[in-house]
Amino acid sequence: MASITAKAAQEVLAADFQALVEDAEKLLEHSATLAGDQADVLRAQVRESLARAKASLHETEQAVLERGREAVDVTEAWVQNKPMQAVGIAAGLGFLIGLLATRR
Repeated sequence: MASITAKAAQEVLAADFQALVEDAEKLLEHSATLAGDQADVLRAQVRESLARAKASLHETEQAVLERGREAVDVTEAWVQNKPMQAVGIAAGLGFLIGLLATRR
């Protein structure tokens, strides 16, 4: 369930940032020609897009943190249930990393 939430939040975040970029580009292109109310409307659109992007970023952050906590909990449970296998895997990974490091 957390992966679905994270994926949806990621898509919303990407869409919000795309809208923010588009609004910022409009603001830059038209800043010289816009006056008064038009400039105010465009600035309000940029502020609104930025607020949506910030909210989406916060939601994505929470989803990623939740998935991270779940991964830590699952890993801790596995290591507690199978300590010798965990030590063997850690030793094997250490050996492989050592081999790769010495090849340079």
